[in-house]
Amino acid sequence: MAALPSRPRALLVAAITGLALALTACAGGDASVDAAADIGPEHIHGLGVNPADRSLYIATHTGLFRMPRGSDDIERVGDRLQDTMGFAVAGPDLFLGSGHPDLRDDLPPLLGLIESSDAGRSWEPISLLGEADFHALRVSGSRVVGYDASGGRLMASEDRGRQWTRLGTPGELTDLALDPDDPTRIVATGDAGVVITTDEGATWTRSPTDADILTWPVADALYGFSADGEVVVSRDRGASWERVGELGGEPTAATATGRDTLIVALHDGRILSSGDEGVSWAEGAWSGRSS
Repeated sequence: MAALPSRPRALLVAAITGLALALTACAGGDASVDAAADIGPEHIHGLGVNPADRSLYIATHTGLFRMPRGSDDIERVGDRLQDTMGFAVAGPDLFLGSGHPDLRDDLPPLLGLIESSDAGRSWEPISLLGEADFHALRVSGSRVVGYDASGGRLMASEDRGRQWTRLGTPGELTDLALDPDDPTRIVATGDAGVVITTDEGATWTRSPTDADILTWPVADALYGFSADGEVVVSRDRGASWERVGELGGEPTAATATGRDTLIVALHDGRILSSGDEGVSWAEGAWSGRSS
């Protein structure tokens, strides 16, 4: 999922550069991640549950991490330190991503759309390498919708990211959600508030709520999370909303495994989950429950 504004890119580059040098120095030049040198997850951009093992995957400034179900532990996936801005789970062990490369890789600064077929251990460019930086990615079957923050473009693909069509956009966007029953219906957050399109961005309708982060697990349960931590839900595809809970912090990413079970990352790095449609929230182990 997309994220709220974070520390300046220059600070991130400095942090990753220092970590990359430390990793290269370990084990006589072996660039594998050393636990003593690893600075861990820095600012969470996206969340997704892998159907293959029910683990929660966490996309961050400093790489991809995994929280196994039933565990409080967060472990690094592979040894890549890429700044994974956009992130989506497309199927068992199949992930899509975007952002900026590990500084040890000979790649342009914008990754375009990348894909992993081994649960994030390795990635390969799919399209728009050097041309796009998707800060929000959503997938439904073979349809992918993404917001390229580098160009201010909302884009859609019907072949899982190989070819793209530019859609109309109401302004700078923060997050996206696709209707589970009709993925051509897009709800977005951003400069224009919470807005809805059913005609590929030709027209947008303002929705009567304030939210920054979205997740839409089933058609009659569209969830929104605002910067002040308020949790709202729409049962009618964004036409109306009701307040259901409070996070106690500023959200940066969200996902869901069903109507009841929601997971939200906060700006301070905490990961919260709810098993009662957002009414109550707990910090700690991911249960792996699917509702």
